[in-house]
Amino acid sequence: MRSIELLAPAKNADIGIEAIRHGADAVYIGATSHGARAAASNSVEDIERLVAFAHLYKAKVYVTVNTLVFEEEMQKVEQLIWQLHDIHVDALIVQDLRILSLNLPPIPLHASTQMDNRTVEKVQMLSTLGFRQVVLARELTIEEIAEIHQECPETKLEVFVHGALCVCLSGRCNASEALFGRSANRGECAQVCRMAFDLLADGKTVMKEKHLLSLKDNCQMDRLEDLLRAGASSLKIEGRLKDADYVKNVTAAYSEALNKVIAKHPTEFCRASSGQVHLKFKPDVRKSFNRGFVKDVSKPDANIDTPKSMGEPVTRDTVLHNGDGLCYIERGKLVGFRVNNADAFHPIKGVQYFRNQDMEWDKMLSKPSAERKMMVTIDVYEDRICMTDEDGLTASVDISERFELARTHQKDNIERQLSKLGDTIFEAQQVNIHLTKNYFIPSSMLSQWRRELSDRLTEERRKFYPLERQAHTPVNIEVEKPYELTHDPATPVMISKYCLRRQLDMCLKEKTTPRKEAWALKLANGTSFRLEFDCKNCMMKLYLQ
Repeated sequence: MRSIELLAPAKNADIGIEAIRHGADAVYIGATSHGARAAASNSVEDIERLVAFAHLYKAKVYVTVNTLVFEEEMQKVEQLIWQLHDIHVDALIVQDLRILSLNLPPIPLHASTQMDNRTVEKVQMLSTLGFRQVVLARELTIEEIAEIHQECPETKLEVFVHGALCVCLSGRCNASEALFGRSANRGECAQVCRMAFDLLADGKTVMKEKHLLSLKDNCQMDRLEDLLRAGASSLKIEGRLKDADYVKNVTAAYSEALNKVIAKHPTEFCRASSGQVHLKFKPDVRKSFNRGFVKDVSKPDANIDTPKSMGEPVTRDTVLHNGDGLCYIERGKLVGFRVNNADAFHPIKGVQYFRNQDMEWDKMLSKPSAERKMMVTIDVYEDRICMTDEDGLTASVDISERFELARTHQKDNIERQLSKLGDTIFEAQQVNIHLTKNYFIPSSMLSQWRRELSDRLTEERRKFYPLERQAHTPVNIEVEKPYELTHDPATPVMISKYCLRRQLDMCLKEKTTPRKEAWALKLANGTSFRLEFDCKNCMMKLYLQ
């Protein structure tokens, strides 16, 4: 049976805790430095708090150290990694292979998607170097994932299933560094791909101020079973800059979808963590930030009119609320407004509206919206009470008192008092009473035993958490000098599986008369990029002019 994890993003420790409450089996979070989202850094103390909470449910915490590391920073990074090891972080997500030359603690390593992990050969090499889990490139097909799994069956494969898509091959975008000195490989991406461009053909402007590189978002909700059968063992939600309401909703939606797949194949797959999630809402990924969705990530398309969130389509059945945000496309531009009076709103005929903010939804998600409980069985014997959780861990309290016989039946009261687990992480699934006589046991005594059992079983869960460790021997890996140190004009600033010709229905493979014009993109500040199309490999490259 293959263990499957749903991996959710955490901008901070509190959001990470909410992700676990809403069904995540693992979360990934940035530390104080060298994470690919510089705006989402966290103290070691906060990460330790997240780790303590996650491990109660056998959920894991991965920390991102997934940027390029310059030579003068190596010692600082080594110190950080040891600190993360000491607080029992489960693994590090790494981009720079030179980290392997450090004196690393015995902590598992995962290969970041920033390494551009697209081939069997690359994954085999990373496995040989000791990487236990590899984050695959976003643009791979189901068939390509299956081939990698078949050739590398011992390596866990992590696949992005939801969120923003980079227009570039992961780790191969130099545009932000080239234009602004803000390296995407150093966590400071300026999101050049979301900017408006003019399209030039043979020097003539053919399109103006369109977001020609701004891809729609990833959504693999309907393909989870295919991904699992292909070999994915970690399903990753993008979004370490997203707020709590996004993480709550999207995590809950994918957790429910994953549970349905596993229920169909209970002998093949299981969830990687423990506990049952009780939601107080019905998740819907369309209600969270999205630019529209791509289903085939190997041939992504863009929303060239806007890089902003479109939200959910408004239909006849949509119930609007005062203050809701609506938007629509008019003459190629996004128009947005607030609904001041929902009862008086009359849509313009023929216009497709989208709701990108649902006020009632936001209010609901701002409150506690989920609980996650460990199912327990409580057994009451003559000399002890035992509490056993779904993982088989047990705590017990000895009964030394001798109680008088009761005049009325006590079974219901004993069950009721022992089941009141309240704000603990436990929920009583069953209370079995094995007493030979009908004793009168005061409710106060039952409550005291219940608290002791809960505390002791919580401690047992902390004590027996299956923390994985992995020894490392320093090894020196030769790597090419990064673009950040060379600014080589012959190096593309973008390499992409996304094709602008295909986007505009002008794919040369599908046209009987190939077009020969030279294409370029131009920003409002005058910066131009020359486009080169590698039709044989379905690749597009951008060079700074």
